[in-house]
Amino acid sequence: MAKSHLPRPAARECLGSVPASAPLLIDFRNLTVTRGDKRVLRGFNLQVRRGEHIALLGPNGSGKSTLIKAIAREIYPLAGGRGFRFQILGRDDWDVSDLRGHFGIVALDQLQNLSNEITLRRVTTRELVLSGYFNSLGLWPHHRVKPAQERHAREILRFLEISRLSDRAVSEMSSGEQRRAMIGRALVHQPEALILDEPTNSLDPGAVREFRQLLRKLVRSGKSLILVTHHIADVIPEIERVILFRNGRIVADGPKAQLLTSPTLSKLFGAKLRVVKRGDNYDLVSA
Repeated sequence: MAKSHLPRPAARECLGSVPASAPLLIDFRNLTVTRGDKRVLRGFNLQVRRGEHIALLGPNGSGKSTLIKAIAREIYPLAGGRGFRFQILGRDDWDVSDLRGHFGIVALDQLQNLSNEITLRRVTTRELVLSGYFNSLGLWPHHRVKPAQERHAREILRFLEISRLSDRAVSEMSSGEQRRAMIGRALVHQPEALILDEPTNSLDPGAVREFRQLLRKLVRSGKSLILVTHHIADVIPEIERVILFRNGRIVADGPKAQLLTSPTLSKLFGAKLRVVKRGDNYDLVSA
C-alpha cells in the first residue's frame, strides 16, 4: 500500500447549516482519561456545536466507547493541565439525570445489559421505552407510570414505527427492532442530541438500510446526531462532518468528502481498503 498521511485536525468553521457562532454542545480540551492502568484518551480535544450531525469513525479499541462514557459523566478525566476543559453546554458540573434532557445515549454495553435482562424476565417494548423515565431496563413493581408518560411513550412508538410491537417481548424481536426500542427509551426525555454507539453492529444488510432511514427521520425531527462507529455505511447524507479517531486521539476532522477516501481510511484501519460511493451513500470494501 502506498504511504498516505491522515489530514491533521485543524480549526474550522462549522459545516453545513450550523453557524460557527452556535453554542458548543461539547467542549473537551486536553483531556486524559484512564481506565484501570491504561491511558485511553490522551491530549484529547473535541468541540461539537448544537445542531451538528457528526460521525466519529475509528477501529475497535480506539477509545470511542470511553469517549461516550466521558460525555455521559460515567467516567472522568484526570485533573486538567494547561488548556484543560471538560464542559457540556458551557458547564463543568452536571447531575447525570439532568444530562438526559440533552443527550440520549444508546451504547453497546446497554444492549448487552438488555440482552442479559430479557433472559431473566419478560420485558415488552412499551415497558422498555417507559423504563427510560426510571433509568432502568424494563419496569419494576415500584415504578409508577403517569398518564402523560404513557401518552408520550405511545407517540414515540408511532414515530419509530414499532407501535405494533408495543406488547411484544423484546426477547422475541429482531436486533433492528430492539435497537429502535432502545432509541425510544432514550427519547423519553426529549434530548436535543442522540449519541449512538455502533448502531448497525450485527444487523443484516436489509436491517441496516431500514436503520439508516430511521436515522434520517430522527435528524429531520430536529435531533442532533452523533454517530460513533467503524462502519462508514452508517454515515447518512445529513452527516457532513467526520472525525477520525485512533489510539485515543483525533487524527483528522473535516468534511466527509475530504476524509472518506480509500488512502485515508486504509491508513486509519491499517488495511488495504477501497471506498465505494453510490449517490450520497458510502461503503468500505477490501482493496
